[in-house]
Amino acid sequence: MDDIHHPVSLFEITSDYEGVRLDNCLISKMKGLPRTRIYSIIRKGEVRVNKSRSKPSLKLKKGDIVRIPPYRVSSKGAVYSSPKDKDKIALSIIRKEKDFLIINKPTGIASHGGSGISSGVIEIIREIDPKYRDAHLAHRIDRDTSGCLVIALRKSFLRKLHEEIRSKNVDKIYDLVVFGKWPAGLTVVDAPLSKKKSESGEKEAFVESKGKKSLTEFNLVKTNEKFSHLNAKIITGRMHQIRAHAQFKGFPVVGDRKYGDKLLNKEANKLGLNRMLLHATSISFKNLDIECSSDVPDLFSKIMS
Repeated sequence: MDDIHHPVSLFEITSDYEGVRLDNCLISKMKGLPRTRIYSIIRKGEVRVNKSRSKPSLKLKKGDIVRIPPYRVSSKGAVYSSPKDKDKIALSIIRKEKDFLIINKPTGIASHGGSGISSGVIEIIREIDPKYRDAHLAHRIDRDTSGCLVIALRKSFLRKLHEEIRSKNVDKIYDLVVFGKWPAGLTVVDAPLSKKKSESGEKEAFVESKGKKSLTEFNLVKTNEKFSHLNAKIITGRMHQIRAHAQFKGFPVVGDRKYGDKLLNKEANKLGLNRMLLHATSISFKNLDIECSSDVPDLFSKIMS
């Protein structure tokens, strides 16, 4: 495949990028170009702000004119989405507003693409409609987790969402099914989490006394001899928090290939359980009047019947 050529361009800073650093703005605008290359062209003066050389840390102002020099992006590592995934994501949009979208993310599709293997939700959203070309994830949920995912359509609104997340003004509720009979009295798991790289190079969370404070509230919905259906509320937003806390207490999430039990998962597969039973059921941003919920997949109730 040939390289993709982008000619020299000028663009005026709108409120979406007001207050954003020059380097972060270019990373957003020059998709596919390595960060090292972006910093190089800034240092060489190829990027101009109001016809002047600028530092990467420059905070942009509304009305600034930014000159982006011509550049090429290799199409070899480009990420493309399949028509099937495009259709899945297009049909999964459950709320459309001027500043944001909320989707009921299907399981098996990552929040964002990586390694040139497959595109994620955000790349697909940008392809669906030209008006979504500046879409950004407000947060992430794991590839094998389904449910509510908020996508900002404007940089200025993304900053508002991130401020709410930093201020802990966001409630997230998940549904999950674990192996075993969950004790009705186990309503809180307060266990600090750290990160490490597995043998495959992927990041994992694990309980460690010197880790970051991690708190999850659990509510038992239903239990039988093999499985327990739970609601979980994340109080602290750590990577893989619910999955790691459930496994730490001896109740791995059904179908979890990273923290789960391989033998139990094999038995679950025989019952037709071919996905991880973790679903982001609802999310609400208290100060932005954003609240949305998605139906729990039928599989969750079928396994408990």
